Amino acid sequence: MIRPMTADDIGYIQHIAHITWNDTYAGIIPENIQTAFINRSYSNAMMVKRMEKTHVLVAECEQGTPIGFLNFTREDEDGDSELTDMYILPSHQHSGYGKKLFDFTIGMLGNAKQLYVYVDSRNTAGRAFYEKQGFELLEVFEEYFEGYPVETVQYVYYIHKPVLAY
Repeated sequence: MIRPMTADDIGYIQHIAHITWNDTYAGIIPENIQTAFINRSYSNAMMVKRMEKTHVLVAECEQGTPIGFLNFTREDEDGDSELTDMYILPSHQHSGYGKKLFDFTIGMLGNAKQLYVYVDSRNTAGRAFYEKQGFELLEVFEEYFEGYPVETVQYVYYIHKPVLAY
């Protein structure tokens, strides 16, 4: 089941973020940098702020336990939104939860034109997922993540493809 996040989900989201980050970025981003980022970005105060300012969706397994989440921004005046986080516990990946979260998100973006996502270039599983959903590569660039050099890939998903007039 996919549903909006509630305050009762904060502990689950923090757990999912920690486990998934460590699994995804082991050998890619040093663990101390991961921990500092997770502790700051998924603190109780930041989770409350995310619920107030953005959309956070929770994926529950059959037993009703949260096993994944997706966070995206509200669409802006240009019709843009950004998928900022999407994590499924490793034990539940490749079970369709990511697709369900993505489809629910697209359904919520009524008038949005584009959904952007930024992914570490070495996150091959994440990149493969987004490409399978129809995201298109826009650019690859180098930047610093928490002071650590990374290569980031920007993708876009066109929600309402522009119609070309001839």
